[in-house]
Amino acid sequence: MALYLIAFNNEWVPDLTLEELRERATSGMAVIEEMTAAGVFVFSDGGLDASTAVCSVDPSTGSPVFTDGPFTETKEHLGGFAVVDVRDDAAARYWAGRIAVAVGWPQEVHRFPHRVALSTEH
Repeated sequence: MALYLIAFNNEWVPDLTLEELRERATSGMAVIEEMTAAGVFVFSDGGLDASTAVCSVDPSTGSPVFTDGPFTETKEHLGGFAVVDVRDDAAARYWAGRIAVAVGWPQEVHRFPHRVALSTEH
């Protein structure tokens, strides 16, 4: 088993009415319930954008320097994510596809490399 991050950037979400957003959230939660029933769901959350950034931390001086808000001015902000623990890339792709179709916007899949390395050592 390996951990995968399925995530989307906030700017990938189309302009939706509040009702449309609620419908997409309901569809997305149905997929999360399926992942839970399948035993692959680890954690998810969403609703993230520039307004949810608490602070940034810059270590370049050797000590942490905290600044309110995001580190750089950018359009790209993590909008939401799910972490799944599945057997391989194909299973991660399957669940990412299910989420993408349910909510109606793109998703990215990232494999956490340390879990793959640990599982091959045993």
